[in-house]
Amino acid sequence: MAANARADIRTFIEGRLRAVDLADDQDIFAMGLANSLFAMELVLFIEKHFGMQISNEDLDIANFRTISAMAGLVDRVRVAA
Repeated sequence: MAANARADIRTFIEGRLRAVDLADDQDIFAMGLANSLFAMELVLFIEKHFGMQISNEDLDIANFRTISAMAGLVDRVRVAA
């Protein structure tokens, strides 16, 4: 599942931020590619695209810093559902 989530998340991020060659473990916030407003866009994208609700406990910036972290979040929420 994570491979598909990674690809979908990467497509969304690269489409919105026009980031090129973004590695799965690169921190988009530390790189200056994203801010708190974009973090909310990521939350909304993940919830809508993957048909899930992200709990308040999972609204931690660490879950949204990298493509790998977001794919891991998607997998964890899917397993818990």
